[in-house]
Amino acid sequence: MNDTTVTVVGNVATNVDYRETASGGVARFRIAVTPRRWDRQSASWTDGYTSFYTVVAWRTLAINLAGSVSVGDPLLVHGRLRIREEDRDGYRTTDPGGPRNGQREGQRRTFVDIEAVAVGHDLTRGTSAFRRVVKAAPKATEPVRERPVQREVLPVGEPLPESSGPPPAEVREGVQPQVAAAPF
Repeated sequence: MNDTTVTVVGNVATNVDYRETASGGVARFRIAVTPRRWDRQSASWTDGYTSFYTVVAWRTLAINLAGSVSVGDPLLVHGRLRIREEDRDGYRTTDPGGPRNGQREGQRRTFVDIEAVAVGHDLTRGTSAFRRVVKAAPKATEPVRERPVQREVLPVGEPLPESSGPPPAEVREGVQPQVAAAPF
């Protein structure tokens, strides 16, 4: 697929609007991107024109955005660029066979959306504390993966611990615990 991917750096302009849909959660917010340039004549930094983009994220990214992002946060957003045009009253003008049959009435507006693939805080302007999301328990239809048993290594010369009964329940067929060998 030939999508145009972009990465923008800016500040969150609106609160994250999170909603549950039939295909999973969706989050929407606006990001403001203002370029800064060094003006040689005035020997100072000047701001360019601010561009606003609507960022749309789906499923897990949407949930994490809703819990992590607030207005004013500096962000990097990477995703697919989408451009759409609509009349002021909401009719799309890009479809000539649509309800208005390509007629333009009123003011035409262009919207630039980014379907986010990855979002992160801009660490050049602050710090962030990452917290890994704990996934829910597996569903009945998902296979349970065997975890290898943690192995305990005893220092050389230490006596082996006494075994008091059968091995733990985590030990399953084909996965044997490693027992520290006695010194020669």
